[in-house]
Amino acid sequence: MHVILVNGSPHRDGCTATALAEVARMLEADGISTETIWLGVKPIMPCLACGKCYATKRCCNDDVVNEFLAKAETADGFVFGSPVHYAAASGQITTFLDRACFGKKKIFQGKPAAAVVSCRRGGAASAFDQLNKYFTINCMPVVSSQYWNMIHGSNAEEAARDEEGMQTMRTLGRNMSWLLRCIELGKQNGVPFPQQEKVIFTNFMDGK
Repeated sequence: MHVILVNGSPHRDGCTATALAEVARMLEADGISTETIWLGVKPIMPCLACGKCYATKRCCNDDVVNEFLAKAETADGFVFGSPVHYAAASGQITTFLDRACFGKKKIFQGKPAAAVVSCRRGGAASAFDQLNKYFTINCMPVVSSQYWNMIHGSNAEEAARDEEGMQTMRTLGRNMSWLLRCIELGKQNGVPFPQQEKVIFTNFMDGK
């Protein structure tokens, strides 16, 4: 089994990376391979809603999003990490997830996902909620921990001293490992992912 972790911070080795590394450490200790993708500091184009990805399963802008999608098809689970900017997730990971998720539900449905956020002081809960919405709209089981998946600090060293935050990351890693194994055992014993109905779109303007 394989889990992809995505670092949406402009700081490659900052607080977000510290949190993700602790999650990855627990997964690897349980025999699950991991890979961390750093989104970097180059601007990521926003979703243009062109709809081409419905047919290709790839974005019309060929960048880190398509690199991720190629790997996501065979991945078993995901962890997306972001710093808190103005009580919200970073612009990098927001535009990344907009494009990665739009029109590509079949790549993600049934695969567990978790959000991790880091902040100096406040705004973590709203950023955490924002990221979880990408999972719940794509039929992805959301992995929980003993507390909301957040860590506090102004730099990597301070984040590593957040004992409760680091423990939360370890619990998250163990919980994801457990859920991945449960899903795998279910598949082996004839319990597939539920068949999905054709999606109904309600137009609130005409009631149809």
